[in-house]
Amino acid sequence: MIDLQALPALNATLNATSAVLLAVGYGCIKAQRIAAHRAVMSTAFVVSTLFLISYLTYHAQVGSVRFPGQGWIRPVYFTILTTHTVLAVVIVPLALRTLYLAARARFDAHRAIARVTLPLWMYVSVTGVVIYWLLYRSPWRVR
Repeated sequence: MIDLQALPALNATLNATSAVLLAVGYGCIKAQRIAAHRAVMSTAFVVSTLFLISYLTYHAQVGSVRFPGQGWIRPVYFTILTTHTVLAVVIVPLALRTLYLAARARFDAHRAIARVTLPLWMYVSVTGVVIYWLLYRSPWRVR
């Protein structure tokens, strides 16, 4: 049985791992290390998929988690949450399309869409960690 209380930390770890893999994958392609780029970006996709499974499992059991913060941090949190949520929905078809184009060796089209996919995917991964910290680790958390 999965300890539900451990899933938010696991989710943040998966998001952070995805962000690191995206940065490494970008570095690999800039250095023209194509095979390494392919392996790292495929791993980033698998890690993000594991995140999504874990996230959905957690929220199916727990529901929404209310943000306890008050004052200036509240609109900051909800701005981050809103942009993260919208872009998390957008990134799924973008990442799938980007991977599809690479798998079909349509590298010009892959490169064009990846220029949009990478920064959005990175933003979603990093803000996922920020949201975790604000909800579960920050001084605004009710203990």
